[in-house]
Amino acid sequence: MWRYRWWAVSVAAGAALLGWLVIFALPDRYEASAEVLVDSRTALAPALQGLAVEQDVGVQLNYVRESLLSEQQLRKTALEAGVIPPGMSDPVSQEKLLNSVRKRVELIVQAPDQNSSGTTYQIFYQDADRVRALKVVSNLLDTFVNETLGGKRRSSDNAQQFLESQVQDYEKRLRASEDRLAEFKSRHLGLMPNEQGGYFAQLQKETDAVETARTKLLEAESRRAALENELHGDAAISSTAGAAMLGAKGAGVASGTDTVSRIAQTQAHLDELLLNDTEQHPDVIATRKVLEELKQRRAAEIESLRNGDANAAATSGASANPVYQSIQVALSQTKVEISDLRTELGRHEAKARELRQFLGTAPQIEAEYSQLTRDYDVNKAQYTALLSNLEKARVGGRADEAGSVRFEVVQPPLAPVLPVWPRRGVLLACVLLAALLAGGAVAYRLDRMHPVIISPGRLPELTGVPVVGVFGVAFPQRFRRRARREFWTVSAALACLVAAFFVAVWLSHSGVRFTVTALTRLVHA
Repeated sequence: MWRYRWWAVSVAAGAALLGWLVIFALPDRYEASAEVLVDSRTALAPALQGLAVEQDVGVQLNYVRESLLSEQQLRKTALEAGVIPPGMSDPVSQEKLLNSVRKRVELIVQAPDQNSSGTTYQIFYQDADRVRALKVVSNLLDTFVNETLGGKRRSSDNAQQFLESQVQDYEKRLRASEDRLAEFKSRHLGLMPNEQGGYFAQLQKETDAVETARTKLLEAESRRAALENELHGDAAISSTAGAAMLGAKGAGVASGTDTVSRIAQTQAHLDELLLNDTEQHPDVIATRKVLEELKQRRAAEIESLRNGDANAAATSGASANPVYQSIQVALSQTKVEISDLRTELGRHEAKARELRQFLGTAPQIEAEYSQLTRDYDVNKAQYTALLSNLEKARVGGRADEAGSVRFEVVQPPLAPVLPVWPRRGVLLACVLLAALLAGGAVAYRLDRMHPVIISPGRLPELTGVPVVGVFGVAFPQRFRRRARREFWTVSAALACLVAAFFVAVWLSHSGVRFTVTALTRLVHA
């Protein structure tokens, strides 16, 4: 292979220079990035719980994230950043550029963890122009923040407008229902269901009340008859007479106006006369005659008491009897109760007759009333719910304006000065190594194509002829000097190639590029 060393060096140098030119011709890619933190759990969130409509910010963010890569938004961003030249009108070329931009845009979402309270969104974009990459990322970041907040506001405004229209609609319905219900009640006053029930419930209640009143009236009349029988019976009369006699005896010759008292007084006077006079004495005979008349009068009074004569109670002294008085009080109470029961019975019977008159129309009226009431209740419930949701939506809108969602730009749009691709230092070293391997491979291949015998032992193996003797170099010193000179010459050539590698690395870091524009400028220069 040493015989073809210059071939190897030439191939290595040519391959290295060609590879380095290709690497220098590769366009740079600068990567711009930005990071934003979205926190919906601000200090307003606990205070607004239950008072405002809770909007799902995550859904809105996902929608905006997807809309960032939509064709319309991406075209707007590309035009503003200069990715699409202003003069380009070919739709096919624009579509290719948009597809290229879409592939190079990367959105990464990091969910909140224990150390953070919000979701982090990262935007990455690579472009051959660093300034253009920054513009694209900046536009995407602004669109992401503004569209999210604007989308929330637009969504809140649309919701409020919809709720306001629905509230007005249901307010009209509710007023119409109230008017129909009021007019229906005025036309059918007295037949409306109340807290006591509907028509049939009221009719059944009045019917039951009539039966109950009749039963109570019969019981009271029976109790009155029993009290009258007891008042006019022998027991009450005998107790009256006995009480009157005992009262007269206890009072001695007491003066009384009732018959029983006078009988007692006359009997006492007769007893006094008999103590001094005989039976034939005129005073005794006259007193006995008076006593008989009084007894006859007493018998007539008792008969009148049995017949229920009220005047006989006063003249006979029964009105002063406690037993007779208690029975008479109970009888009076019973009569009052009977009068009240008859009045109550008449009232319930009249109400029942009135209700029976509407037996054919009341069910239809009750059904219409139930339908009107149901419509009114539905409209009122819907109106109340919509009004509550409208107030919540208004509070939520004001909360959005006050900052219920916090957007914090953790990292503004930033692009390093050095490109992220290609890594020219590594690629240049790889090309150098590949060129050296290619040169060695060429020398090895040429040696295989043109082999030579380099040792005495190799000749018998190839030809089968024994080696008799070996002649050395005539001038070994000169041969060794020439070999050293060739070695250092090749080493110097390889050193120049390595030096060229370091120059290429320095030029790469200096920003030298072999683009079509640069070559054109070089040619014109």
